[in-house]
Amino acid sequence: MYRFVFSQVLSRLDPEDVHRLTVRALRLLSVTPVVRRLVHRRLAPRDPALRVRAFGVHFPGPFGLAAGFDKDAGCVEAMSALGFGHVEVGTITAHAQPGNARPRLFRLAGNRAIINRMGFNNDGASAAARRLRRSRGVPAIVGVNIGKTKVVPESGAVEDYVASATALAPLADYLVVNVSSPNTPGLRDLQAVELLEPLLRAVKKVADATPKRTPLLVKIAPDLADADVDAVADLALEIGLDGIIATNTTVDREALTAPERPAGRDAVRESGGLSGRPLKARSLEVLRRLRARVGDRLVLVSVGGVEDADDVWERLLAGATLVQGYSALVYEGPLWAYRIHRGLARRLRRQGVSDLREIIGRTAA
Repeated sequence: MYRFVFSQVLSRLDPEDVHRLTVRALRLLSVTPVVRRLVHRRLAPRDPALRVRAFGVHFPGPFGLAAGFDKDAGCVEAMSALGFGHVEVGTITAHAQPGNARPRLFRLAGNRAIINRMGFNNDGASAAARRLRRSRGVPAIVGVNIGKTKVVPESGAVEDYVASATALAPLADYLVVNVSSPNTPGLRDLQAVELLEPLLRAVKKVADATPKRTPLLVKIAPDLADADVDAVADLALEIGLDGIIATNTTVDREALTAPERPAGRDAVRESGGLSGRPLKARSLEVLRRLRARVGDRLVLVSVGGVEDADDVWERLLAGATLVQGYSALVYEGPLWAYRIHRGLARRLRRQGVSDLREIIGRTAA
């Protein structure tokens, strides 16, 4: 039914308008206790075999919602009720900002992909903190993804991230430093180890000081050279991070099929980050490289091109403890996470596996 509605109605509407309406509907679900609890009871992962523990946090299932969908922490409960094992909100910046000019979100349905150049549009850390302080009617594991405010120069990046961490780390089950979006000028430069190290050390100091010591992860781009992936992995181990999320969107367009590759006067649509199916191969490649570099000393969270239970299974075998998705939600609809967890549970039973941890890293070199 959803695919019919998408092809006949939603695909004809502006993607950002659809997203805004969807978030409003989900916020309504979040504040409707009876419906929210009923949906959660029906769709949330409940099979004990799916449970996984990462950086001291117990997750009901390994598949979660990647950052980018719930930018302002407004529909955490709704997305948890729909079957996501965790919800990563953001990217949130210290100061509210409108993001880049529209249009800034594009579907590439033939590629099962999205191009976005949103630019961290959000209400700011203080507004997100107020929402996260509200009591939750259903269980929800919440990661908070923080980024640099656009108007803040590189010289002020550390203080900017620290301000966000100070407001949000106490309210998060885990915290993510995002230095890998292509839509904030100069942000990816912070992935260079000489700039990344002082930033991560400063944010880690804040995360470590929270009452329960908030786990800290860094999110990296798929466009890093292999040597730079290794360098970030080594740095994460050196300073004691809890994990790495791999990967963010890409600026590479080579994986796009020719009929949908923007050209000529439409080339402006190509600026921004590409996500979805074209990112699948590189995201998996980076995951395997990280696993070979760090083993099980860091929690690896794999995101990029994840579409179904088979993709999640492959990432778990390759060494991911958690897996995230977002772009395929646009094409698959609200039951997507539920179907993935159901598919994983069936596969575990077929293979006689009673604990998800038994398969993590099974095919890793």
